[in-house]
Amino acid sequence: MSNSVKIVMIEDDHGHARLIEKNIRRANISNDIIHFDHGETGLAYLMGDEVRDKASILILLDLNLPDMSGVDILQKVKNDEVLRRAPVVILTTTDDRTEIQHCYDLGCNVYITKPVDYDAFALAIRQLGLFLSVIQAPIISAES
Repeated sequence: MSNSVKIVMIEDDHGHARLIEKNIRRANISNDIIHFDHGETGLAYLMGDEVRDKASILILLDLNLPDMSGVDILQKVKNDEVLRRAPVVILTTTDDRTEIQHCYDLGCNVYITKPVDYDAFALAIRQLGLFLSVIQAPIISAES
């Protein structure tokens, strides 16, 4: 079978991170979750060979990080030839309409304002994970 989709969470608030992971598990989503509490380390992981070689990831991204803006991370991900196909879910306290539109313009797939409606969140994660597995499925030739 193909690689399982890894969930990469870049969230500096450990309480929010635990709550997000708890609710992902409660929704019976068992994918690996790799958590980073700083933007630089999360971005370095995303740009690293392990991710670039497999690229089966879903990114959960907070915009308000202590060391850099999540918007900058989103922009770098969506401008990268390999990572641009990775679904990105913004999870943040910012509910400014201009900021939300800016994130969608940059290529985020879902923008969720904290506190999160976790039923909607779990559904979004499932749909994006399914989408990711479909677009990365191997092409079967007509000769098979």
